Amino acid sequence: MKKSINQSAVQSISKFFRLPAEFEKHEATWIGWPFNKSDWPGKFSPIPWVYGEIVRYLSIGEKVRILVQDEKEKQKAIRVLKSVQADLTNIEFYIIKTDRNWLRDAAPQFVKDEKGITNLIKFKFNAWAKYDNYKLDAKIPEFISKKINLDIHTATFNNKPVVLEGGAIDYNGSGTLITTEECLMDDKTQVRNPGFSKKDYEEVFKKYLGIENVIWLKKGIVGDDTHGHVDDITRFVNTNTVVTAVEKNPKDDNYKNLLENKEILLGSTLHDGSKLNVVDLPMPSPVIFKGQRLPASYANFYISNYAVLVPTFNDENDRKALGILSELFPDRKVIGIHAVDLVWGLGTIHCLTHEQIL
Repeated sequence: MKKSINQSAVQSISKFFRLPAEFEKHEATWIGWPFNKSDWPGKFSPIPWVYGEIVRYLSIGEKVRILVQDEKEKQKAIRVLKSVQADLTNIEFYIIKTDRNWLRDAAPQFVKDEKGITNLIKFKFNAWAKYDNYKLDAKIPEFISKKINLDIHTATFNNKPVVLEGGAIDYNGSGTLITTEECLMDDKTQVRNPGFSKKDYEEVFKKYLGIENVIWLKKGIVGDDTHGHVDDITRFVNTNTVVTAVEKNPKDDNYKNLLENKEILLGSTLHDGSKLNVVDLPMPSPVIFKGQRLPASYANFYISNYAVLVPTFNDENDRKALGILSELFPDRKVIGIHAVDLVWGLGTIHCLTHEQIL
C-alpha cells in the first residue's frame, strides 16, 4: 500500500536509503512529451522532433516511460517516434494532465532501501519558486508511484514539506552530493525553503537520500531561470570524478563564477575523505535569442544505459565537449543532440529526463 511517512518515521528508516548515481544501470527513463507551447514561444514546431531523437537513443538501451496529456497527444508522439525509428516495443505511455513536464524537477527521486527495493522520495515542487502553473506537475510523484506500484515517502523537515528540484542536485551514488548556494540558500529571489540553513538541508539529504557529504558550490550560469541549478555546471561521471563547466573568456559573465566553483571542487573531498577528480568541460559561446541569453551548457547531458546524450549548439566547442565526455564514458556512445531550439525553453536534455535505476 502506498504511503507518505512523516518526519518521525523517517528517523528510523532513512539511514537505509541510498540515492543511486545516474551512471548506474537504469530500468527506465521518464520523460514528458512536449505540449506546452508557452515554454518555447514561437519555436515549438521543431521541439517534438528533438524529443523524438532523444527518445530514439534512449529506447535502444532501456524502457522509456513517457507522460502524455491525452490519447490525442499520445498518437502525435507515436507518429514522431515512428518517423525517427524509435524502438516502440521499449516505450510505454502514461496519460496524465500536467503543466510543463520538466521531469528532472517534478518527478520523484528513485532511491534504494536496505533490501535493494526501489522507493520514491517526493519533494515538494513549486515551479522553481517562480511560476504559478505547477499544481498538476506537483501530482506527478504520486501518479508514478501508483502506476509502477512503488512506495512513496514525502520529504519533510519540522513537519513541513521540503521543496527541492532534481536539477538542483547531482550525486555519485556513494554518499556525496553537489549543489549550489545560489539555488538553495537564496533568501530573496526564488526562495525554496524560507529559513533553511545548510545544516537543515544536509539533514534532509542524509535522511531521505543517504547523503553523508555535501559539496556547496556558489552560483550557476547566466540565463538559468531556476536560479542556480547544478546540472548546468557540475556533474558526476563516475564515483570520484566530476566534469565542471569552465569559461575561458575573462569578459564573459560566467567566467568568475565558474572559476570560483572549480576552485571549490579542487579543494573538496568525497564522503570517504579521498580527493575529488575534476575535469574541465568548456562552455559554448553565448546563445542569445530575442535579446535573452539562454542557459546553454554541455553539462546538461543525460547518462542513459546506451549513450550519453549531450546538448550541442552549432559551436566550435561542441566537438571538444563530446571528445572529453567520450574519454570519460568509454562504455557508452556519446551523442550530440542539437539543442539550439530546445534551450529556448530554458533547459535541455537533463532537465527533461529522469532516471529510474534498476
